[in-house]
Amino acid sequence: MSSISAGPLATSSPPDTATHILAAEGGTLASIEEWINSIFEPVSDGLSAFVFYEITVFGVSFPWIVAWLILAAAVFSVYFGFVQFRSFKLALELVRGKYSKKDDPGEITHFQALSSAVSGTVGLGNIAGVGVAVTIGGAGATFWMILAGLLGMCTKFVECTLGVKYRETHADGTVSGGPMHYLRKGLAERFGKGGANIGKILAVLTAIMILFFGLAGGNMFQANQTFAQLKDVTGGSDGFLGSDGAALVFGILLAVVVGAVIIGGIKSIGKVTSRLVPSMAVIYIAACLIVILVNITDVPAAFGAIISGAFSPEGVLGGAIGALIVGFQRAAFSNEAGLGSAPIAHSAVKTKNPVTEGYVALLEPFIDTVVVCTMTALTIIIANTQFWNDAQATVFAGGETPDGVTVTSSSFETVLPWFPYVLTIAVALFALSTMITWAYYGQKAWTFLFGKSQTSERIYQLIFCLFIVAGSVLTLGSVLSFADAVLFMLALFNIIGLYLLMPVVKREVKSFREKLRSGEVKKNDEKVTS
Repeated sequence: MSSISAGPLATSSPPDTATHILAAEGGTLASIEEWINSIFEPVSDGLSAFVFYEITVFGVSFPWIVAWLILAAAVFSVYFGFVQFRSFKLALELVRGKYSKKDDPGEITHFQALSSAVSGTVGLGNIAGVGVAVTIGGAGATFWMILAGLLGMCTKFVECTLGVKYRETHADGTVSGGPMHYLRKGLAERFGKGGANIGKILAVLTAIMILFFGLAGGNMFQANQTFAQLKDVTGGSDGFLGSDGAALVFGILLAVVVGAVIIGGIKSIGKVTSRLVPSMAVIYIAACLIVILVNITDVPAAFGAIISGAFSPEGVLGGAIGALIVGFQRAAFSNEAGLGSAPIAHSAVKTKNPVTEGYVALLEPFIDTVVVCTMTALTIIIANTQFWNDAQATVFAGGETPDGVTVTSSSFETVLPWFPYVLTIAVALFALSTMITWAYYGQKAWTFLFGKSQTSERIYQLIFCLFIVAGSVLTLGSVLSFADAVLFMLALFNIIGLYLLMPVVKREVKSFREKLRSGEVKKNDEKVTS
């Protein structure tokens, strides 16, 4: 994840993860940063206290928003007969373009839509957040993380089906979708005037939240963390990027790169992310596989530790319940299932049948949580570094949770001493893809609130790029904390809407299945994937 505390979009970390923030150093910039933070701090603290308020179960505390997300995922999975397992093969065929036609309405292919959405969820949260999860919850947290990811697949199925069904196609052929559209139109369609009034309010609130997070968490934080990592690798304050003005120059260059992509719209974004996402995934997963293969004889024992730790009464924190909660929290904060952000990208897909993109979208939590997060956890467990063991002992003794990146990086360094450089590349790619994706999400929220025109879109794109420069120079920690809380407020409103619109999705499933049986929808030999 791309949030500072939520970890749902690209270079992010969960609320319990220590994150290295690069703040302004002295002078006028530091004074400006301090002034802005002082204004935002009370608002940020109040909203964060509500959104991330912790409830206690069997002596273990966790944010109520996690329970809200996991409960929804479980309800949807049961209601739709665990569609994420029954239709996994169909989802893969749809991504490969087996049912696609060149004249289908929309802007991008199923593969590009999936890549664009995944680029917003896979990130440093998968690296740092998992490091924290297996430190606090032990190896067993991995089991529950996987389970939560599997359940979350169905939530993505529901919200992305609705995203396509209630999307709007503009005169210029571009498409807009997301919670601000399906909450407004869907609730009005199903519940009449009363539903329309509620839907309008929810639509405006979700648009404001998406826009704010897009500019702060999905933008400023990404720029800040990318420069921080590059600065560290090149020697810190005494290195290549330690000179005065380096952050400003970096921010300007990054803004130019992102601006060049987002001006082209979702088609341009889809083309970039469809290449960028596989590239960064290959780099990171290849590093995981190297560590695993070098320690291949330890793999069975690692899986044994994951299974036994998931149900063991003893554990680093809270035993089996602690492992369950930490695993569920990491998954919920990583894959964004239920937050309503991913349907914005998925809504632009080329298709005549909304539910087809629901099937494609269910692959997103699988990639983000079941594959990437699990690979990270397995690498840490197999490497079994002294640093990780010491960190667990510190947590067990009531000490501070260590930096998740350090836990993960130390595991890679057992085999790959040069891993910090690989991590730097990964962070840069993750951050870039997140900024590009959230620029699009924010633009759709902007045009929903202020109207769609080329002038309006250019104003937004300019503002977004200026925030990239600001993020490279300033941290504005309170602003980012507020943005995180705002993002997860989306889940509160979005999931209420999903519950109310579940029957609509079920009708779409039934309709598409009948078309498959009748032959109205059939496979083709041409793969439309790019």
